[in-house]
Amino acid sequence: MMKAAGFSRFGGPEVLEIMELAEPRPGPGRVRIAVRAAGVNASDWKKRQGLMDPELPQTMGYEAAGVVDELGEGVTDVAIGDRVFGFCVDGAAQAELAVLSYYAPIPPSLDFAAAAALPSSVETAARALDQLGIGVGGVSGSGGGSTVLINGASGSVGAAAVQLAVARGARVIGTGSPATHDYLRSLGAEPVVYGDGMEERVRELAPDGVDRALDVAGSGILPELIDLAGGAEHVITIADVAGAQQYGVRFSRGDSGRALYALAQVGELIESGRFALPIGQAFPLADVAEAHRVGETGRVRGKLVLVVGSAE
Repeated sequence: MMKAAGFSRFGGPEVLEIMELAEPRPGPGRVRIAVRAAGVNASDWKKRQGLMDPELPQTMGYEAAGVVDELGEGVTDVAIGDRVFGFCVDGAAQAELAVLSYYAPIPPSLDFAAAAALPSSVETAARALDQLGIGVGGVSGSGGGSTVLINGASGSVGAAAVQLAVARGARVIGTGSPATHDYLRSLGAEPVVYGDGMEERVRELAPDGVDRALDVAGSGILPELIDLAGGAEHVITIADVAGAQQYGVRFSRGDSGRALYALAQVGELIESGRFALPIGQAFPLADVAEAHRVGETGRVRGKLVLVVGSAE
């Protein structure tokens, strides 16, 4: 048996509990890890609120980092004892043991908590940039010369998108509050303040508009992004489903093809100092409810993670 975060009824953070569950076993092509850290995402509280899956009870978590302790049939690219991070498609990563369906070696310079912060943000950002045609499929793509506007550039996905776009050779303009502008500059973006007048501020930096725009924040700004990018076909949102339908903008979904290659590629960028995602706050697994409370405020910059045992 093992401990795992989960819930037996929908509701607020108070419904979360630490359950005793049977240990999972890896199927063909998968690996099991002794979890050292797991990422916390907005999808977790949507799931807890009953907005995703109607079944009960449910476990929690789609991304984790840890040490391989069991191999599924046919796995030859890692060995027991290796440090890896990746996706748990079963939604049971916030546990003492988890099965990873997609995984990559943890970059040597990262601890487990920092590695657990990567999968969702990196994959989402890489997928959106691919769909926009910015350096499709990796670092040395066709992004050179393109100007990309990223709305909501200082969050985990936004920061990942900025750094990946810069690595692909694009010029990046990023929106954020004034307090985030030094951070955005450190990532390689040219910052602008979001809100009223944003379009005019972007045009001061790019008089002819931008080539592509990515909406991470979902702040009702799609008409301005469409105008700046010269058409809805040049804009993608990962946050505004209703706006995408209203304005004919593509909404990027994981079920339309994931950029899983990015898990392996990001290690090179990290080790060369060209990519980093800060940890906003770390919590013990037992404090998963508090992690949700903090996450739902939206006030913490950086990724929230749950630590299982030692995350060193």
